[in-house]
Amino acid sequence: MLSKILKYKVGLSVLAAMVFSLALAPAALAGSIEADFGLTYGTVSRLGNQDLRTTIASIINVALSLLGIIALVIVLYGGFKWMTAGGNDEGVGEARKIIIAGVVGLAVILSAYAISSFVLVQLGTATGYGT
Repeated sequence: MLSKILKYKVGLSVLAAMVFSLALAPAALAGSIEADFGLTYGTVSRLGNQDLRTTIASIINVALSLLGIIALVIVLYGGFKWMTAGGNDEGVGEARKIIIAGVVGLAVILSAYAISSFVLVQLGTATGYGT
């Protein structure tokens, strides 16, 4: 019984020593760590070192471009449906609805582009980035 308790105490003390040594290891190595706070990760990983505003503007432009392409495809689909309707009033009416939806989508996308462009230019001017 005494040997079991002794083994238990020795095991706990070894475990405690390992846990405390793991907790103290980062403090011992803190002097050799540079404090770059991840600012060089973009150049190391070759993702670029552009400003965050430029990156966000690029993402917005790409997203709006993709939406514009989708709206254009919808308009083309409506035109194809109109041409293949064969004079059927129901088919022409459905195609007309599709074309109108595509044109409204294009108008919304163009206005979103204008608004985002205006906001990004004003943010750049306000923060001194655009000058």
